Amino acid sequence: MRVLRTSVPAARAAIAALTDRRNAAYERILPRARRIVDSVRRGGDPALLRLRARLDGIPSQVPLRIPEVELRLALESIPAETRAALRTAARNIRAFAARQLPRSFDVKPAPGVTTGQRVLPIASAGCYIPGGRYPLPSTLLMTVIPAQVAGVQRIVAVSPHPAKETLAAAAMLGVTEFYRVGGAHAIAALAYGTASIPCVDKIAGPGNAWVTAAKKLVAFDASIDMLAGPTEVLVASEAGDPAAIAADLVAQAEHDPDAIAIFVTTRAELAKSVAAETRSRAAGNKIATAALRKNGLALIAPSVAEARDLVNRIAPEHLSVDDAEDLAWIRNAGSVFIGRWSAQPLGDYVSGPNHTLPTNGLARTRGGLSVLDFVRLVTVQEYTKSGVRQLGAAAIRLSNAEGLAGHAAAIRERGAK
Repeated sequence: MRVLRTSVPAARAAIAALTDRRNAAYERILPRARRIVDSVRRGGDPALLRLRARLDGIPSQVPLRIPEVELRLALESIPAETRAALRTAARNIRAFAARQLPRSFDVKPAPGVTTGQRVLPIASAGCYIPGGRYPLPSTLLMTVIPAQVAGVQRIVAVSPHPAKETLAAAAMLGVTEFYRVGGAHAIAALAYGTASIPCVDKIAGPGNAWVTAAKKLVAFDASIDMLAGPTEVLVASEAGDPAAIAADLVAQAEHDPDAIAIFVTTRAELAKSVAAETRSRAAGNKIATAALRKNGLALIAPSVAEARDLVNRIAPEHLSVDDAEDLAWIRNAGSVFIGRWSAQPLGDYVSGPNHTLPTNGLARTRGGLSVLDFVRLVTVQEYTKSGVRQLGAAAIRLSNAEGLAGHAAAIRERGAK
């Protein structure tokens, strides 16, 4: 983990390199991902099975759909403590999603005029569950539960090598449509459909560079949640404990060799202590060590104001700060963790807020996955004859100002002058 003062050119270059979306791994593989997506779009199941055998290592004779009995047996076979932990996490995620759900309403902006909105779920959603170096039953909970709270009727899960715990989580939530397939080819199947996998309206969930590239390619045909890159962690602290700070940096760094781990402070000695503690704690963890060596930075800012500005410019996925007063200056972050005891991995599992979060600076424009990703806000308007008289004249004036005579005529037809 490099220790740099933000004023030096090397620091500015390092920050720019880490936050430049054009350097994202998924951007580099887009042409190859396009070939995979196009192959499934044109070739359907036969192409999907060939790609699954070649890329996922799953023989073609293995059915795409996982039998419901296999899901139920997985739930029965995991330890009781694991089942209890899954239920605890699910309960908190569901409660948080329910609080996020927007409400339908009606208002009367003028006599005889009623406007409002209706909150309607999308019809179907595909949840991508990574099945690579780590089993991620938590991601199944984080993607499926908000869709359920939203009222989505058809929820599909896909994963190339789902762990027993992931299958158990699906059974616990009542997910019955689960396909053993992953990568860009799985995204293509969800977007365009095959004989075995009907298409969905929206695709959600994190994945590797191939998954992200495919989501970008299909985004105009099937809605997606976001383009998420490798995990990011940033800790901004003036008085933190080096051991706790380092623990969070290592925890997120172990997700991926391309993960980004940054510490920002004005205190040089604290930066050096955190860097040393991080190296010590990452020893023996090959993935975390690789990520920290490649993308680990301890940055020393000349002032607190500049440190805070830097944090907002980076717009990190995970952000840890010293206390609740820091919320006043935070503008861009996926999820914020406050204080010594708020370990970031608690948010990965049991807190309730979603752990599918924006990366690559996307936190400047959106938050993490939520129930809002699975609903549509449909506005409604109803006028009476008196309502047209109340607002019609103003609408006619605006129509004329824009040169849209037909608009004005349609309003006059209802009795406005």
